[in-house]
Amino acid sequence: MAVLWINEQQVQERLSMEAVLDAVERAFQHWADGRADNGPRRRVRAPGAVLHSMAATAEYLGLAGWKQYLTTRFGAEFLVGLYRLDTGRLAALIEACRLGQLRTGAATAVALKYLAPAPVEKLAIVGTGYQAQTQLLGAAFVCRPEAIAIYSRDAERREAFARWARQTLNVEVIASNSAAAAVADASVIITATTSRTPVIEERMLPRTTIIVAMGSNWADKSELEIDTVKNSDWIVCDSVEACRLEAGELIQAAEQNAFDWQRAVELRDVVSGRVTIPHEGRILFKSVGLALEDVAAGALLLSEAPPVNGPTAAVSPSDR
Repeated sequence: MAVLWINEQQVQERLSMEAVLDAVERAFQHWADGRADNGPRRRVRAPGAVLHSMAATAEYLGLAGWKQYLTTRFGAEFLVGLYRLDTGRLAALIEACRLGQLRTGAATAVALKYLAPAPVEKLAIVGTGYQAQTQLLGAAFVCRPEAIAIYSRDAERREAFARWARQTLNVEVIASNSAAAAVADASVIITATTSRTPVIEERMLPRTTIIVAMGSNWADKSELEIDTVKNSDWIVCDSVEACRLEAGELIQAAEQNAFDWQRAVELRDVVSGRVTIPHEGRILFKSVGLALEDVAAGALLLSEAPPVNGPTAAVSPSDR
């Protein structure tokens, strides 16, 4: 069986944020019209290891696919497999570290395209790690911020991230000394951390803002306080089904009777125009990461790279 092997270097060379953003947006549109489907992530455990599995179908692309990755103390290894629906044959295996970074940033960008008025005066991001760069790339692409504020607890990493953002985005970038300073008066706030506990407090937040909480996809982790969920006028999920299993912010708020799942809106319904959300009040977008996004991004690579053999690279742990 001839299968196309696409390695990390090829993904890096061939995928752009703009292309992945467009692919992910189309995926949500087709999911809304019934030509795609997404299954939530499942996890199985062994001592010191967790195997994560997720799958989706994309009729509009003629593909079905999965992503699997193992997280251990050594890091994580990501692999996406794509099948052709017309033949049932495995078409490609893709090393998917960079692909996962791009599609996660693209999902945030798609949400902000529909939820945030552009340009925005100030965009804030809390976190400077594995996912933060592509979060900022995608958000800046659609929001065209006049200024960006960055905060993380590590001052050295914060300054380095700010230098990268200035050089890459050619916009005013402030390395803030506190989360409160970063988010003050921000029109868009992104949390991209691995924290188990809230990284911004409700008292810090503007009453009118858009919050993207994308760092946590475990039920026992939350980047936001329960009151932040409670005080949000609109709550949009990349997938309500997946968020019910993994979105710690929403799960914990629901357990405290501060949130009712009936309030949750599917991003695909916003993208398709079934639901219109006004640019006012507080909007919370919760992203946990979906296999459909991986399939959509992987499809961009399917016919572009020759078969290559090589080992899968170990990377820093992430649960996307």
